[in-house]
Amino acid sequence: MVHGEAWTLKELFVLPNEYIYWSIQIVMYPFMTGLVAGAFVLSSLYHVFGIKQLKDMARFSLVFSFALLPVAMMPLLMHLQQPQRGIEVMMSPHFTSAIAAFGIVFSTYGAIVASEIWFVFRKHFVDTALSLQKKQDKSLAETIRYRIFSVLTLGAYDVSEEALHKDEKAVKILAGIGIPVACFLHGYAGFIFGSVKANALWMTPLMPVIFIMSAIVSGIALCMLTYIVVMEIRKFFAARKRTPYSTYPSQDEIRGVELHEIRMTARYLLFFMIFAISLELLDLIFRGYTAVKTWDILRSVIYGKDFADIFILQYGIGNLLPFIIFLMPKLSIKRAVVGVILVLFGVFMMRWNVVIGGQSFSLTFMGYMHYVMPIIPHNIETFKEGLMGALTVAATPFVLFWILSKVLPIFGFEESH
Repeated sequence: MVHGEAWTLKELFVLPNEYIYWSIQIVMYPFMTGLVAGAFVLSSLYHVFGIKQLKDMARFSLVFSFALLPVAMMPLLMHLQQPQRGIEVMMSPHFTSAIAAFGIVFSTYGAIVASEIWFVFRKHFVDTALSLQKKQDKSLAETIRYRIFSVLTLGAYDVSEEALHKDEKAVKILAGIGIPVACFLHGYAGFIFGSVKANALWMTPLMPVIFIMSAIVSGIALCMLTYIVVMEIRKFFAARKRTPYSTYPSQDEIRGVELHEIRMTARYLLFFMIFAISLELLDLIFRGYTAVKTWDILRSVIYGKDFADIFILQYGIGNLLPFIIFLMPKLSIKRAVVGVILVLFGVFMMRWNVVIGGQSFSLTFMGYMHYVMPIIPHNIETFKEGLMGALTVAATPFVLFWILSKVLPIFGFEESH
């Protein structure tokens, strides 16, 4: 069976060798890389621009960005027919193609985020290693923790005021460098689509910019959603552990921090949403105004075949509805949850409409193809390119974030700066 034949339905005059080759995993690829870039930009609002109200959210989103990073390449590896060859991108990166350049950008960005996390939490690494070192009768778990934190210090045990001030400067410099690198990490995904001259829907110079802005929106939205879920879990444990003499924060204290952070972050989410929506509408209006020779087939797809996906699901439910929710005064946690879920849905639909919609019309300009995503897998191919494969990719960063939270004190920790 030809790759793509299992999930492609053809209509009217379609070339015999045409199929929907890029399936749900190629939708997940720009979606996940966008989350990486957006989460890092959110953390930089505090580290670079000094917005102190986002201090807790910045630390949270920085660690979450690092958890998302390994998943950025996961959809591509699942989509490849020979996934073992994927390591070649990392081992021999070069700029002769957009995909090959991924190795350079990904490695650079990973080094920046890892270095920034190390400087932010270095004091914690040192304090934990020294406290465990002084303990005489260490259990096996404590011995393992001591070894881990001793390695994480990298031999830098100086926690004087001067050393911590240098850490602060290093974090600011790394965050400043990381913003354009993070944008380039996702912008090049838009560049891949925008540079395909054979596809009328993808060929636009605005594609990288649209991808970057929507990436920031999705990253901020996911950080807000994950932050709310984690804080709700903390409130649950606070109710169980709280005693009259306990130093554990109360439910009201956690709720106050949570609401303050969410309301502040929602303002910046609105700001980036305006730019993202404006660019997408500008691109749509420009295509209609110029009306190049491929406009007839594009119009039939945009205003016909994919009308519900674009104007109802993406713009209506995914953009307009959450925009109204966040504009309403006195934002509550429940409204924020609904809003960010709708924002994530809107960005996902944008990726879906670009990737799947761009392949929906035949090169004959007289036929259409429809992608039927495999729900229940019956072989490895339909697992990777179906719902189960997409859910596997979506769940992985949360598992990595949980592991990182066991080492990095995301809450209840004062930064060295």
